[in-house]
Amino acid sequence: MKKTIYVIILLFFIQGIVHNMGHPITPAFVRSLDIPDYMFGIYFSAMSLGLMFGAPLWGILGDRGNKKFYIIFGLMFYTVGQLIFGYIGNATWMVVARLFSGFGVVSATTLFTARLIEVTSPKDRARYFAYVAASSTLGGSIGYWFGGFITTNPQMIQLLGTDDFRRIFLYQPILNMVYIVMIALLLDEVKVKKTSTRQPSILQGFKEIAHIDKSLFLFMLSMTFMTIGATNLSKFIDIYFFDLNYTPQDLGTFVMATGIVSLLASIFIVPFAARVKRQLLFIGLMHIAAAFIVFWVFRSNQFMLAIYTVYMIYVIFRTIYVPLEQSYIATYAKEGQYGGMMGLRQSFVSIGMVIGPIVGGVLYNIAPIVQFDFNAIMFLLGVILLFLSYTLKPKRGESSGV
Repeated sequence: MKKTIYVIILLFFIQGIVHNMGHPITPAFVRSLDIPDYMFGIYFSAMSLGLMFGAPLWGILGDRGNKKFYIIFGLMFYTVGQLIFGYIGNATWMVVARLFSGFGVVSATTLFTARLIEVTSPKDRARYFAYVAASSTLGGSIGYWFGGFITTNPQMIQLLGTDDFRRIFLYQPILNMVYIVMIALLLDEVKVKKTSTRQPSILQGFKEIAHIDKSLFLFMLSMTFMTIGATNLSKFIDIYFFDLNYTPQDLGTFVMATGIVSLLASIFIVPFAARVKRQLLFIGLMHIAAAFIVFWVFRSNQFMLAIYTVYMIYVIFRTIYVPLEQSYIATYAKEGQYGGMMGLRQSFVSIGMVIGPIVGGVLYNIAPIVQFDFNAIMFLLGVILLFLSYTLKPKRGESSGV
């Protein structure tokens, strides 16, 4: 069991590197094609829409067995989508490519998470979720840094030809194929005890999604609002850096710093946070504080100082939140149906990832500060829904400390 956990943590780390190396140059790539800036948000939303549709499907398929096959199959979709995005040269078809990429890549996120639930006990789950989140964030940060480095370093440009941004979307699919081979070699299937001898059907899986607990529904809806705020912060900081005349390398260095902070928080803070008795209250207080951090940081006259200091407190809060909410949602899943539940969770996250950049792009064109204030308001709305979820939670939840 422990071997499977460590393999999943390693694979999340590698996936973070490979799948994020194109992000720091995407705004510049879009501009180089004379495509309007607002399309950057649409491309991200299109990928998130693919995540939303793909997550429950891959989750339900994975619950029927052969998770490794569906992870690999989905990542093949992602490989093709990224190639098309980089080389099609047409704004409309690039939207389709991102939808294709999102639909495929979510197979790995959903089914790796489901596998982790299968092989961990409830008392240790938040800790391992934190390690996975940290490895993914650190890998993503290195991917950001690497993407910025090979497109700005003169020696790398000469060696790899990355002054042509399309090359990134060639190298990324190649590395993704190497990653797929690693999954095939390292990941073992895990036998899971079923609560029923009848194999779950896809149709029945979707029917069960429509009858989730009201408290859980409100919790996931609060997660959608919080995802809108978190996604917009992540993506529009990219553009904001360029608007302040910083380079892709500057952005990559900052994102790598957030990854290191996230890693340290996962190791040293999350284990203590997981022991907090009233976790829903704790999550709510963190997001209230996060809202005020966002309100202040983007009004600071010393942006780089604020982003490397006060903003890092928000990064710590985000690091704590993700494993807590995943562990909380897992308590509602029946044995043998973890994939479907994690797919449902990913769909609610993806709704936020779809809506956020579309609304954020409009607000950013009005004024960047309006967009960042909007994110803080989303955190506060999420807290209100979290409170409503708590009031509807059955008494058994109170005794468990959530």
